[in-house]
Amino acid sequence: MVIFLILLVFYTLLLFLITAGFIYIELHKYSSEHIVNNYRPKTLVIMPVKGVDYSIENNLMSIKNQKYQDFKFLCVVDSEEEEALSVIKKLGIDYIKSSYKCKKCSGKVRAISTAIDQFMDYEVYLLADSDIEVDENWLLNMVMPLANNDAGLSTTFPYFYPMGGFWSQVKEIWGFVGMGLMESKLTRFGWGGSLAFKRDLIEDSLVFFSEHISDDTALTKMCKQKGKKIYYVDSAKPNINSPDNFHVFFEWANRQTALSISASPKVYYYGMLFYGSYLFLFFSAIVMGIFYNPFYFLFLIPAAMYIYNMIKRLKHIKPVNIIGAIILPFIYMANLAIAKRMKNISWRGNIYDIQDKNLL
Repeated sequence: MVIFLILLVFYTLLLFLITAGFIYIELHKYSSEHIVNNYRPKTLVIMPVKGVDYSIENNLMSIKNQKYQDFKFLCVVDSEEEEALSVIKKLGIDYIKSSYKCKKCSGKVRAISTAIDQFMDYEVYLLADSDIEVDENWLLNMVMPLANNDAGLSTTFPYFYPMGGFWSQVKEIWGFVGMGLMESKLTRFGWGGSLAFKRDLIEDSLVFFSEHISDDTALTKMCKQKGKKIYYVDSAKPNINSPDNFHVFFEWANRQTALSISASPKVYYYGMLFYGSYLFLFFSAIVMGIFYNPFYFLFLIPAAMYIYNMIKRLKHIKPVNIIGAIILPFIYMANLAIAKRMKNISWRGNIYDIQDKNLL
């Protein structure tokens, strides 16, 4: 009986410590670094295009119609046979063919390297994925932080707007994990779907950049090596219109997680610690609350705060969103477990080895 009481005390103290940690995390969120100034540099918007993304015409037009004077919008394709080229030509957007010489780079990195190599006279480069839809001030909001001397990258993170059934709704919630990582300066990274930087970050490192699979990981490395800061601009957040089913969502989520882990192993350990502790606390509160003492239901407070903070990010609230917020920790734990064992990823029709750390 005495041993049981001692173990119960230690167990309860552990639950208290985990609860206090989660409450602290949920109450101390970093805010966006939206900066307003008169910085209006000559900017090249680079969009590698391969395949026809959902709502691609709206995506391209949203970038073409930016309220910004001195910019050029350039698409980069692999060949004249690119299926999205008919849309690019229809909208009157300039394009070039990818031609930069690199052996192990991804198609996206080759496309970006080609554009920078051919257009070295721009002060700022802004990368854009072809699946993003932005508002008219996106470009302006992205470049203004680069006026600061300590700025290396200006980035944001998308809102995955559901255009399908249940799993597109889950992806909407899943994206909030990325937003949370961006809000913390400890886990922030450059997201290649919307990423701005000055010429001086890359002009002496283009060869280094061009030998990578992941453009955003390479640029994040370069930024840190030069002692520069990554600015997170929530006001520039684009939409990605997502019609995902289960297969598409899970393949995408595992790939994104695998890339993050390969680039920085601490993502895996941080994720396992965070979500493992969360699930331990969640199940402890339920089991002990039902079978021992209702007092233990109080340890569900961090889960309630976590779910609330997820839901308040939503542009609309439906019952399915609440279900998604509840099951997200289980999904992300599965992503971490699967991604940790992945050796290759399939990306835009190509297979890449993600175990070679020099390529990420």
